[in-house]
Amino acid sequence: MGWHRIVHSYVGFDMEGTIFAPSLEGMKHVKSEEGEMLTKPFLDVCKLILPVIEKFGAAMALVKSDIGGNISRLEAKYESNPTQFKLLYSMVRVEVEAKTSKASSSCTNGLLWLTRAMDFLVELFRNLLTHPDWTMSQACSDSYGKTLKKWHGWLASSSFTVAMKLAPDRKKFMDVIGGSGDVNADMEQFCSTFSPLLEENHKFLASVGLDDLKAS
Repeated sequence: MGWHRIVHSYVGFDMEGTIFAPSLEGMKHVKSEEGEMLTKPFLDVCKLILPVIEKFGAAMALVKSDIGGNISRLEAKYESNPTQFKLLYSMVRVEVEAKTSKASSSCTNGLLWLTRAMDFLVELFRNLLTHPDWTMSQACSDSYGKTLKKWHGWLASSSFTVAMKLAPDRKKFMDVIGGSGDVNADMEQFCSTFSPLLEENHKFLASVGLDDLKAS
């Protein structure tokens, strides 16, 4: 790891390290002093993980466009009134009051699917950590089965299953995302830090009765 790398990380300026480094840094700023989820920093962390998804190539094209679309939708809402929508859940509350939260184009729907896609990624990274003998396709299919599958209709499910067959070679992928850092340590930290945040999103969405919407 080297002494200079520690110094860099310490000053929050990590030129090296893994592809996870920026999102790990970003997660430190996701909550307000009162412990509430902040819109922009949360969306930024989701954005910072997109380069990891890019390295999957065609296998993750669907996931990537889905995540990108939901981030853009939520960002546009935030930018329409940064003060009103400073807290992530305020967008949902506004839609719940207006009775528009269940619409497929709602921010509530955007947050729900963004959170589910992130669940899938966390589960995938966990699989890579826990099952060194699995191929990338195995790791992807297993995490899909545990997360997104139950919310997807037949069509989404079949296109997803086909895409997973295009998953890259595991060793190549790990080399690419590892950079000069300790990829397993960063991946582990990403999962353990991000997971509770996603859990919080689910709890909030469940509290307004919107955590179990299925894809049409």
